[in-house]
Amino acid sequence: MCGISGLFDLRGVRPFDADVARRINNVQAHRGPDEDDIHLEPGLALGHRRLSVIDLATGQQPLFSVDGQVGIVFNGEIYNFQALRAELQAKGHVFRTQSDTEVIVQAWQAWGPDCVHHLRGMFAFALWDRPRQTLFLARDRMGVKPMHYALLPDGTFIFGSELKVLTAHPGFQRRIDPLAVEEFFALGYVADPRCIYSGAHKLPPAHTLTLRRGMDQLPSPAPYWDVQFTGDNPISFEDAQAEVRERVRDAVRLRMIADVPLGAFLSGGVDSSAVVATMAGLSNEPVRTCAIGFDDPKFNESAFAQQVADRYHTDHRLEVVGSDDFGLIDTLARLYDEPYADSSAIPTYRVCQIARHHVTVALSGDGGDESFAGYRRYRMHMGEEMVRQRLPLGLRRPLFGTLAALYPKADWAPRPLRAKTTFQAMAMDAVQAYCHSVSHVRTPLRESLYSAAFKNQLGSYRALDLFREHAARARTHDPLSLVQYLDYKTWLVGDINTKVDRASMAHSLEVREPLMDHQLIEWLATLPSGHKLRAGEGKAVFKKAFEPLLPHDVLYRPKMGFSVPLASWLRGPLAGRMRESVLSDRMADTGYFHRPTIGRLVDEHLGGRHDHSTALWTLVMFDAFLRQSASLDSA
Repeated sequence: MCGISGLFDLRGVRPFDADVARRINNVQAHRGPDEDDIHLEPGLALGHRRLSVIDLATGQQPLFSVDGQVGIVFNGEIYNFQALRAELQAKGHVFRTQSDTEVIVQAWQAWGPDCVHHLRGMFAFALWDRPRQTLFLARDRMGVKPMHYALLPDGTFIFGSELKVLTAHPGFQRRIDPLAVEEFFALGYVADPRCIYSGAHKLPPAHTLTLRRGMDQLPSPAPYWDVQFTGDNPISFEDAQAEVRERVRDAVRLRMIADVPLGAFLSGGVDSSAVVATMAGLSNEPVRTCAIGFDDPKFNESAFAQQVADRYHTDHRLEVVGSDDFGLIDTLARLYDEPYADSSAIPTYRVCQIARHHVTVALSGDGGDESFAGYRRYRMHMGEEMVRQRLPLGLRRPLFGTLAALYPKADWAPRPLRAKTTFQAMAMDAVQAYCHSVSHVRTPLRESLYSAAFKNQLGSYRALDLFREHAARARTHDPLSLVQYLDYKTWLVGDINTKVDRASMAHSLEVREPLMDHQLIEWLATLPSGHKLRAGEGKAVFKKAFEPLLPHDVLYRPKMGFSVPLASWLRGPLAGRMRESVLSDRMADTGYFHRPTIGRLVDEHLGGRHDHSTALWTLVMFDAFLRQSASLDSA
């Protein structure tokens, strides 16, 4: 796990300043504290910060081929590198190191751009082929590892693991993209491939980008893989359980290869518990596990984590943090480089901090909810779909639209009585309804939150357009598969993977996600939806598969989630900071917001009339981003 950076002269072979190359590389020193180096040649600079995990002695980067003609900077892990190495050696390739990095170089020399089809792992890399004068960038299928890039006005192409690599370059112009602001307030993050700044891009998951000397503009990234939901696997529900266990076992086994201390996160939820149980079956030593607890019992899962730790006699570390642990707002703004509003970034940061005291590599259960249909919103969506499929949109829109307008926003009421959102969703088609359900700030509130001038800047664009683009490529008519596909393309990449990458790398910790193994995901996409969501139970086949290995309470208790008490924070100890942030001159000076609407949200929340905590937290984090951006101006 590392940080990579680089510069490429698209137009010629101008030499790059070594000090600039070092500066942009070293802004991400937290990603790789063990070693760093840069390579310079006419028209090219490659930079690398190393966190040593495999081949500690000879895995330094930038790494070049035996003949010196092909070089690479690489972030991630190739889990099948040993099998690939043997395959390439059989073809006559000679290796100088034991690293997975050199396997990518040799795979390029054997297969060219098709090398990505042979790689099983999480990766983002830039590969320089000197004879072809070609720079080749690639990102893993599920977007676990990040890649940012931009073309500067002078023809310099710049790339890096984090956006701060780009902003550290004196030639990069930080102009906020209005469409990215809309995506942030809708989703709580800026969705791939957009960045908060115009002209900057994220390389989408499962895409490559090929640059050749002499190009006058950037080509479009090219896709090399996509998940296809077929649901046509004839396997029985019972037989699928055994295969789930075996496939998870294979994915976990591959991710336990490391030359440094390795452990796992153990939240007490189904996914991390299944990963730990699998690791215990593969290890002769006690698995190192790490959990975080909260002093507020409504948010504390540590007792369930302890059940799993006791069952498998893990070397378990638990740290309890206060429910007022909100001092990370500005730290998160620095880490994420662009606005990011998932409040679970706070406990994620803390659990990574704790884990790094004991291990260098940690396995997680991320991806299980998306792949096995574990979210409550999936069940809600499927219930709504039953109605949508029976009533035409022309009838539903006026009927449920009227009910939604008349029904009060009853945040205080029991969940079954909070029908306003459901009525709104019933008046929409499936894609619009799902976008509505996952929105941080839903469309009606965003429309009132934005100023008239900002709405003019947006034109017709809304975050829903992104969901429609992805839905058009989903190639499935199954309603559950469609929303799983949408989550793979939006939430999993933009929220979950971004959160874990930045939080773990802030502490120089490598996190591996076996439930995002692409071969596992390809197979799960062939299962009938009824194997995943069955009689109202999400993750049905997954839970059944692990019944012999995990306590019943861990498998079938209500999902708690990795959350924090936002509403009470913003009415209590954070109320002053919240009011100062959302009504600050910084926010007003953007021209994006209708100030009276913000004032109303503040008053209604503080008065206890409505719970606007998500919208207000989103505004607080946007102001934190603006504050961080201003600090770059003054640096």
